[in-house]
Amino acid sequence: MLPLARALRSLGPAAAAREVPLLAWLSSARSAASSSSAPPEYEMPSVTWGVIQGRKERLVSRVLALDFLRSAGVSDPAGELEAVELPSSLEVLQERLDFLLRLGLSTDDLSNYPLLLACSLRKNVIPVLSYLEKLGVTRARLAAFVRAYPACLHASVAVDLSPVVKALRGLDVDRQDIPRVLERYPDVLGLKPDGTISSSVAYLVGIVGVAPRDIGPMVTHYPFFLGMRVGTTIKPFCDYITSLGLPMRILARILEKRPYILGYDLEETVKPNVDALLSFGIQKEALPLVIAQYPSVLGLPLKAKLAAQQYFFNLKLQIDPDGFARAVEKLPQLVSLNQNVILKPVEFLHGRGISNEDVARMVVRCPQILLLRIELMKNSLYFFKSEMKRPMSELLEYPEYFTYSLESRIKPRYMRVTSKGIRCSLDWFLNCSDLRFEERMRGDFIEGDAPGPSFTMGGKLQMPGSQLVSDDDEDTDDEVLYRRTVML
Repeated sequence: MLPLARALRSLGPAAAAREVPLLAWLSSARSAASSSSAPPEYEMPSVTWGVIQGRKERLVSRVLALDFLRSAGVSDPAGELEAVELPSSLEVLQERLDFLLRLGLSTDDLSNYPLLLACSLRKNVIPVLSYLEKLGVTRARLAAFVRAYPACLHASVAVDLSPVVKALRGLDVDRQDIPRVLERYPDVLGLKPDGTISSSVAYLVGIVGVAPRDIGPMVTHYPFFLGMRVGTTIKPFCDYITSLGLPMRILARILEKRPYILGYDLEETVKPNVDALLSFGIQKEALPLVIAQYPSVLGLPLKAKLAAQQYFFNLKLQIDPDGFARAVEKLPQLVSLNQNVILKPVEFLHGRGISNEDVARMVVRCPQILLLRIELMKNSLYFFKSEMKRPMSELLEYPEYFTYSLESRIKPRYMRVTSKGIRCSLDWFLNCSDLRFEERMRGDFIEGDAPGPSFTMGGKLQMPGSQLVSDDDEDTDDEVLYRRTVML
């Protein structure tokens, strides 16, 4: 047996400088338990495979090695060790076992993947762990990393691991995010950069339209898509979503911010959830808007949530199933909204003398009021009554009034309208951009209220009062639709 320093010197000065910190840490427990007169460093056998043996001797050595592992608490129920070569020396096997246990693995972990004991410390285990530590995987996380992806200890740093890390950096994954990506998805080290990784990225960028600059953040947040096959997972998912009427460009924008939806099982989760939406009265034409506003709806236990919320809306808010469906189309987050949160604005409106029927109509028309803070609603209602002095019927007809900022929109615009002596609806002076409002203030007449942009399933975006947009303007219209329907 040679001390660590002598063994590493035999590998050359570069190897010794690279491996000593990791081994010194792993041997700290053993060093502390040894005598104070001569505390040894972690030791490794100079001959890692014992002596050359004949066939009969090898069989005997294998039986002894397996008996030794069973006595140490390591089982091999699947017989995986039968097909690999084990060291002939029990001392070498003991060294490997001690090393892995000091790393933080348990005998149960080794029983789940006994092939770890077939890995050479000098050729496999130590170089791989040192490389992971160099990348930023903390020593405290090394055991969890190996437990999640034990096959990494069979890999070659130069041939297998380093090319994958270089590929991640080539996808614009920040250097400080590499450990996070590896810890979340250790199996990425087993992928081929010119195989699954390149094909999935190429499809998302070239076919779906994901911006190349967003691939890096996507990998950081959800690296699992790098291991998904295009033909069996990514393409069928994208084809199905676009078949519902969602434009591919908007799907690309959603994937840039919500790449985890690629992990939803198409047959087991996504399609049943779409069927559940339709069965609860959501119109097929509204499905693209529902998905665009709340992509997570595709992965929820949706049928149970819809049933519970529909019953609650009918019982507490006196909203029938059809009204509930219309509200979900406008605010699909309702399916996950806590019922106590829903009741607070409803009780506030009831407390201001608004009847149950009127509150129900307000919620169906503008379900976003269920998300508002009560203090903001109080301030807006006080201004409406004390300053604007308009009849409550206007507020009942336009509950969207509560969703606008009192200080930045309602007050300044109302003052402008009042100063010009203009008598108009709430919708007319609130539901428009700043530029459009200035145009209205400069105008010599007041045009009637007009609806905003609408999205027709399978067609282009149509603006009120204008003809169908041209192909040259299609990109801009998709972005307008995205900004109006998706809060990412």
